[in-house]
Amino acid sequence: QVQLVESGGGLVQPGGSLRLSCAASTSMFSINAMGWYRQAPGKEREMVATITTGGERNYADSVKGRFTISRDNAKNTVYLQMNSLKPEDTAVYYCNAAAIVRYAGLPKDFWGQGTQVTVSS
Repeated sequence: QVQLVESGGGLVQPGGSLRLSCAASTSMFSINAMGWYRQAPGKEREMVATITTGGERNYADSVKGRFTISRDNAKNTVYLQMNSLKPEDTAVYYCNAAAIVRYAGLPKDFWGQGTQVTVSS
């Protein structure tokens, strides 16, 4: 099992910044990629940003240039620095970990409980 705990959400004005953190704890799994997804009420969950253990990053077009994903492999922690926030960024943000069972090579995804980000004046 992999436990993911998110933090850093809150209320911010348009143009402001927030940094989200997600700490993963596991013993039987090796975490490969980690990422952030978001879901607004009535809308489908969408990928925001992902990062591999090697530092390869991918971003949704809507956040490219404004958000930066990073990770500390030793701590199994992923971060999302969000700048120039817009009202349309308002959503629940979920941390994701793509993991593999150690020595077995079996892939499995894990999700955090989510943290609310609200961008409003």
